[in-house]
Amino acid sequence: MTPQFNNTYAQLPDRFYAKLAPTPVARPRLLRLNIALARELGLDPDWLASEDGVAMLAGNRMPRGADPLAQAYAGHQFGGFSAQLGDGRAILLGEVVGRDGQRRDIQLKGSGPTPFSRRGDGRAALGPVLREYIIAEAMHALGIPTTRALAAVSTGEHVFRESVLPGGVLTRVAASHIRVGTFQYFAARGDSDGVRDLADYVIARHYPEVADAPNRYLALLMGVVGRQASLIAQWLNVGFIHGVMNTDNMAVSGETIDYGPCAFMDGYDPAQVYSSIDAQGRYAYANQPSIGMWNLTRLAETLLPLIDADQDAAIAAAQGAINAFPKLFNAAHATGLRRKVGALTADSETDTGGAKELLEIMAGQGADFTLTFHGLAQALADRRALNDVRARFANPEPFDAWAASWLSRADDAQVLARVALMRTANPAVIPRNHRVEEAISAAVTDGDFSLFQTLVGLLSHPFDVTIEHAGYQLPPKPDEIVRATFCGT
Repeated sequence: MTPQFNNTYAQLPDRFYAKLAPTPVARPRLLRLNIALARELGLDPDWLASEDGVAMLAGNRMPRGADPLAQAYAGHQFGGFSAQLGDGRAILLGEVVGRDGQRRDIQLKGSGPTPFSRRGDGRAALGPVLREYIIAEAMHALGIPTTRALAAVSTGEHVFRESVLPGGVLTRVAASHIRVGTFQYFAARGDSDGVRDLADYVIARHYPEVADAPNRYLALLMGVVGRQASLIAQWLNVGFIHGVMNTDNMAVSGETIDYGPCAFMDGYDPAQVYSSIDAQGRYAYANQPSIGMWNLTRLAETLLPLIDADQDAAIAAAQGAINAFPKLFNAAHATGLRRKVGALTADSETDTGGAKELLEIMAGQGADFTLTFHGLAQALADRRALNDVRARFANPEPFDAWAASWLSRADDAQVLARVALMRTANPAVIPRNHRVEEAISAAVTDGDFSLFQTLVGLLSHPFDVTIEHAGYQLPPKPDEIVRATFCGT
């Protein structure tokens, strides 16, 4: 019944990691198990929910084949470079190959100190564990590449931050945990063999299609650029703000990773920032594409010696790959915007421009991002619903003019198809910040996990419109607005 692990990352040279087991916890208790994900991974949910299974999810017991380790990496944090970061509170147990044949990491976050903890306790407070579970699974349900949450466990112990808090462990599932900062770790040390070994490993694991390319390392860079352009476009099209886009928080696999002070926008504002540590707005909503390109440039720098022995030639080739980012991002973003306004053709510049014009109108009025687009799908099906949308604008006249033009392009023969498209692009419910905080507060303060369980369940079907969803669709009242989110480390 015990799951079978292996660990290909542990076969890399020992300077890539520090091998150690998680630190056991006092009284582990399973709070939520992702049964569907467990089955996808070929793991037995009943065993995982058993005493032995919970012991594994808490780090008190190692499964067969596990070779636990903390990964080394560096990173630019808010523009400043740290040559050594690494997994300071997370331990990679190993990998499993799921029913789909894909290899995935199983990692415990909050599993105790490591050589990379930098005087930290290596533990996680329960609040950030629940937050990552909620947001990661919501992102997955929205169809956005992301790390996943397999389980949340309370430890029966306390952690000390600004106050005394209950502890937790999150079991995180990822295509891998290799970051731009992992490449930077070796490049900063002049370890060209380490960069090459890592690049070869990433190609074999994530980009096998480039293995036989004439310049496989340039092709790798281009592959990462393409995935990140698509990913960040998807973030913008659901109003998501990562909050801490450091290079150590960018996975080369193309998944969203490290849900710290992240948030979904309520009222649309391109300059929106929630992260309490982003005082200058470096990672604001609209800055995310340019920051993504900046991070990818840092990756390109590490690969230059592999791309070409002639530095000038290497820089020119890498610059060409990086310069492709804006075009790739704009194309992906435009495709998403066209779907949000119901454009059925892939080359409809009119609809793309119309969606951008709507965003400009929304920005001036604070109109709710999610409900405005979701309401348009309702209005296309029933024009009477347009009043609900225009009510979200303090001055609806600019919206009225826009809506009249948009509706004039709604060919009656195509209305049903357009509505169906919009309903797959515009969620009815997102992880509203006030709802996330409400669920976390009830769990941490009162030991009441019912709101957490309800929220996770509703967010697993974000495009459905049900009576259960009704209250969770609404934006916050003035006294419910969350203005700052916190990392939790």
